Amino acid sequence: MKTTAKQQMIQNLLHWYDQEGRDLPWRLHPRQRATGHSVDPYAVWLSEVMLQQTSVATVTVRFEQFRRRWPTVEILAAAADEDVLAEWAGLGYYARARNLLKCARRIMSQFNGEFPKDAKELETLPGIGPYTAAAISSIAFDCPAAAVDGNIERVLARLFVVKEPLPKAKTQIRQHASELCPETRAGDWHQALMDLGAMVCKPRNPKCEICPLTSHCLAFKQGIQETLPKKASRRRRVVQYGILYVGRRQGDGAWLLEQRPNQGLFGGMLGWPGSDWGGSAKLPPPCDGVWHSVGEVAHSLTHLDLQLAVQIALLESSVTPHRGQFVMPHQFCSKSLPTLMRKAHQVAASALAELASRMS
Repeated sequence: MKTTAKQQMIQNLLHWYDQEGRDLPWRLHPRQRATGHSVDPYAVWLSEVMLQQTSVATVTVRFEQFRRRWPTVEILAAAADEDVLAEWAGLGYYARARNLLKCARRIMSQFNGEFPKDAKELETLPGIGPYTAAAISSIAFDCPAAAVDGNIERVLARLFVVKEPLPKAKTQIRQHASELCPETRAGDWHQALMDLGAMVCKPRNPKCEICPLTSHCLAFKQGIQETLPKKASRRRRVVQYGILYVGRRQGDGAWLLEQRPNQGLFGGMLGWPGSDWGGSAKLPPPCDGVWHSVGEVAHSLTHLDLQLAVQIALLESSVTPHRGQFVMPHQFCSKSLPTLMRKAHQVAASALAELASRMS
């Protein structure tokens, strides 16, 4: 690309971003920077981790809740694991929360509470991959590191007519991103590309008539913008089955819960005792009792679908569980459970109430 064309593209997009960029709670808008405000690397890091596989709309609310509770990396590093995991409930991909704590503690112990600026150094920290490292480096410190998310992939695939299907096209797209990244305002440039993809260069029905880069877009000139980026054929989704046992103790109303292993789905989170998940997974109940089937819950993850049968029981006060532990009602909060476990609670709660009324 000629230098003049590159400069014009950067100038057009940054001008558009100054006027149209989204106001997000973790972002420092150019007009705020002009009044002397500075970017908070902690906010950038926290938002980028939350935004992995989670929508901006969801993160906007949860980010502010999380930030009020743990406003600095130092305070987060001192937090109890179970408190952070409970606050993360509903966001999914719970390994992110565990890595968040590991990363905060490493920043305190290894970097005296200061985030490193260099993308390669950031990549050495738990939970920070190449994209997140480049995003933090550019947005928080204005370093010319090329960050490429899904929105930016789409914008660049169209700008340069990258016809090779994803994910193979990623290498070529990252090369274009590196060549375009300006030496100054690198953070604003990447956020502008993200916003352009989210607001204008959408997957379907892109708003090319208002795009600041239309005159540079090769796909627009060829009329093929909606066909890009191309994606490889999707694999057939995997379905896994299992059982969740929702037990409640008679008398004091305590719930039987267990902490899941740190490795695997919902790692380290509290949930209902259940079987391993597989083609036809089965496991005996976690304690003696009369167990009743009350239906099933379905839950979709990025790489698989879960279909789990729900069984309930009102348990004797003297029962000793083989798995899990009882949690008293005043300590139990369904909102602190992962979404899948909350679904099972919704199915089980009314059935348990009906069962209790029949037994009384």
